[in-house]
Amino acid sequence: MLRPADPPDEKDRRLTVVTVRYFAAARAAAGLPSECVDIGDDANATVADALDAIAARHGVALHKVLGACSFLVDSVAVRDRAMPLRHGAELDVLPPFAGG
Repeated sequence: MLRPADPPDEKDRRLTVVTVRYFAAARAAAGLPSECVDIGDDANATVADALDAIAARHGVALHKVLGACSFLVDSVAVRDRAMPLRHGAELDVLPPFAGG
C-alpha cells in the first residue's frame, strides 16, 4: 500500500539566516548590537534582502541610517547589494565614522 509522502522536516527547509552586527548610529537606530535574521528559504538571498528585512523590522530610523552605511560580509567589504548571502554569514552594518 502506498502512502502519501511526509511533509519536509524543518531541517530540510532551505533557510538563509544571517547574523547582523550593528555599529555606532546603526546600533542606536536598531536598538541592539546584533541579531539573527531569517531572510527566507530562498537559496538566492542577497545583501539587499537582508537590508530590506532589517529595515522592515526596525523602521524609519534604521532605514535612514542604512542609506549612508557600508557593509562587510564575513569581514570582507561589499559594495554590491546583489551579492548572495550564504546561511550563517555575518553582515556588519557600518555607518560613517568620524574622528582620527
